[in-house]
Amino acid sequence: MIEGLECTFSNANLLTGKPLRNEEVQHITINKDELKDIVFDLIRTIRDPEKPQTLEDLNVVYEEGIEVKDGHVSCVRIEFNPTVPHCSLATLIGLCIRVKLERNVPYPFKLDIYIKKGAHTTEEEINKQINDKERISAAMENPNLKEMVEHCIKEED
Repeated sequence: MIEGLECTFSNANLLTGKPLRNEEVQHITINKDELKDIVFDLIRTIRDPEKPQTLEDLNVVYEEGIEVKDGHVSCVRIEFNPTVPHCSLATLIGLCIRVKLERNVPYPFKLDIYIKKGAHTTEEEINKQINDKERISAAMENPNLKEMVEHCIKEED
C-alpha cells in the first residue's frame, strides 16, 4: 500500500481535458483493478531517458506503486522509484508518466504522481513540479523537453 493516498477533487485535474457533467460521469463504468491494469500497462513501457531499458525493467515503476481510489471520479496515485537518490532526470520521468497517461487513458480520473518516500534527495520539490498543472504545461512547451518526452513514451513497433 502506498503511504498517504489523499484524493481531493477541488481543482481536480481530470485527464480528459474538459469538465464532465454529472450524467457523463455516472455512465462511465470501470472498476479500480481494471483501471490499475490499464495504467500499469501504459507506464511500464516508458523508456528511461538515459538507459535503453524501460521503467519496468529498471524497477522504477511497479504494480504495487499504483493505487486507485474509487469515488465520483477515480483517483490514481502513482509512486515511482528513481534508480539513484540523486537522479537528475526524476522530473522528466514523472513528466513522461503524466503525459503518456493523459494521452492514452480513456476515462476521467485525477492523477497524482510521487517519488517513493525517501528515494530521492529532492523528492518534495520534484513531487510539487510533476503535480503542478502550470509547470507541466510550460515544460511541454519547451521543444527540447517535449522531444525527450516523446522519445521516452513512444511505443516500440
